[in-house]
Amino acid sequence: MDGEHGDLDIVIRNLTPKDGARLVRMDEQHSGRRRQQWYEGKLQRALKGSDVQISLGCEKDGMLVGALLGSVHYGEFGQAERVAVLDTVLVDREFVRQGIASAMLEQLAKNLRALRIERLRTEVAWDEHEMVAFFAKTDFVPAPRLVLEGKLDEMAL
Repeated sequence: MDGEHGDLDIVIRNLTPKDGARLVRMDEQHSGRRRQQWYEGKLQRALKGSDVQISLGCEKDGMLVGALLGSVHYGEFGQAERVAVLDTVLVDREFVRQGIASAMLEQLAKNLRALRIERLRTEVAWDEHEMVAFFAKTDFVPAPRLVLEGKLDEMAL
C-alpha cells in the first residue's frame, strides 16, 4: 500500500503512534478544539484494537497532511452485512482541495474491496456543506436509514 499516489507526489500509508500530535493539530485547525486525549485514544485503538480498524495517513514531503480513521462492523442494528464506517477525515488546512482526501479514500476503497467489504458509511453534519459536497462528488448518497437522536434528560420515559 505504501508508495507514490498518481501525480500528487504523496504517500498513502498506515498511521503510526508518532502521528498522534499531527492528528490533534489538523483537527484543531478545523474544529478550534484541542482534543489530544480523544485522538491519542482513537489512534491507540486503531493500531492495537482487536477489531478491524481503518487507519490511513497521507504524507507530502515527509509530513503527515491527512488521515482517515474508522472501523469495520460485522453487523449492526440487526443487519448482518459487513460494513466499514468512516468517522474521521482530516486534511491539513494548507492542503485542502489538493486531492489528499480523495487519494486516501481511493486507497481505503481498494483495501476494503480486498477484504470483500462492499459498503462504506459515514456521517456528516447537515451544515457541513463542503464535506457533503466532497462525499457527493465521490458517489456517496444518503443511506436508506434515518438516524435518530434524543437528549436523555428530556425524554419522556
